[in-house]
Amino acid sequence: MKKMKVLKRLHDHYIFAVVRGKDQDHAVSISQAAFQAGIKNIEVTFTTPEADRAIASLVQANQDTDMLVGAGTVLDAQTASLAIQKGAQFVVSPHFDPAIAEVCNLYTTPYLPGCASVNEIVTALRAGVDVVKLFPGGLLGPKFIQDVHGPLPNVEMMPSGGVDLDNIEDWYKAGAWAVGVGSALTKNAQGQDDITINASRFVAKLKEVRGY
Repeated sequence: MKKMKVLKRLHDHYIFAVVRGKDQDHAVSISQAAFQAGIKNIEVTFTTPEADRAIASLVQANQDTDMLVGAGTVLDAQTASLAIQKGAQFVVSPHFDPAIAEVCNLYTTPYLPGCASVNEIVTALRAGVDVVKLFPGGLLGPKFIQDVHGPLPNVEMMPSGGVDLDNIEDWYKAGAWAVGVGSALTKNAQGQDDITINASRFVAKLKEVRGY
């Protein structure tokens, strides 16, 4: 799938499930539970043991669905390359790394690097990044987007970390391109059904905020 088409679908789907599993099977289980509720952007983080295998498994099992599988917490270019080879359709990191950007540009794969300042955002944009991840989102807050859009009105930003049901509307109205939801999906969850319930609340809230 072409890069711009992936970006459009990621934006349209809006919510990213940030998946931190105990192992490959756990990550796949969380991902499928979130997808069942309607969250279609699945970010499997490399804090998960055998994350690359989880990515490959999800890609293989969901070829005929509209799930988009990507890699998160990618700390170096080697990991980015591995993730892309396993089928990752986008790459997310907690920081900006020009070497990761180079790999993603080579494979025309969207790279969403973590940025927490205007300087970091501009550096990422100069490296060809289309969307930056605001991290930690809970610390920066929705107003950060509005402030950045003053001097940089066209930059696309996705908060991750600290996004929950109480503030997703604030992020949306502030102009967030998408949101990453992690611990809120698995909070107090005893199993896959609970994760699906948590995820469905986010999907319902987004529909309410969007008005469709």
